[in-house]
Amino acid sequence: MSLKHAVLAALLEGEASGYDLAKIFDVSVANFWAATPQQLYRELDRLDEAGLITARVVEQERRPNKRMFSLTEPGLRDLAAYTSTPPRPSAVRDELMVQVQACDEGDTAAVRGFVARRMETARAKLARYDRLRERMLDGRDEDTYLAEAERVGPYLTLMRGRFFEEENLRWGERALAVLDRRAAARNGVAEAAPRG
Repeated sequence: MSLKHAVLAALLEGEASGYDLAKIFDVSVANFWAATPQQLYRELDRLDEAGLITARVVEQERRPNKRMFSLTEPGLRDLAAYTSTPPRPSAVRDELMVQVQACDEGDTAAVRGFVARRMETARAKLARYDRLRERMLDGRDEDTYLAEAERVGPYLTLMRGRFFEEENLRWGERALAVLDRRAAARNGVAEAAPRG
């Protein structure tokens, strides 16, 4: 997937400034596609030049003028065509997993700390996703929302993000338990060795 299609999909929510899109990416799209604000602004310029989005300038008195972006018909057609293209397989590149793979020969205590921090991050993301979910549901139960909402794509991607972070927590709990048991066994062996 390219950033192009992530931006076009985000603009399905309606007209947005670059700043608005950066917030959308940070809150909802980040669970499946990461981009810096600089990358977003560059992509918005490319999409505007390609005619896939249009920009209008909103003049502001006490702030710099801002550009508001919206999808064009060619942008909608491009996004629709994209949805019929088979996706490439996901590729996982996770530095923590390399560290865990090598922890037996490295600083296991440091790796344990990194796993614990990953879990903290997962908890924070889950809390943010839960707040977003509550705003989306707006007092409705999930089944009612999914039956009545104009668009369900954002909710389905949010669910995927939640499941991913829940799995990060389950894996982290298991990994910490294994590392702690092994450390305790090593300490027990090290303490028992001088006695023998």
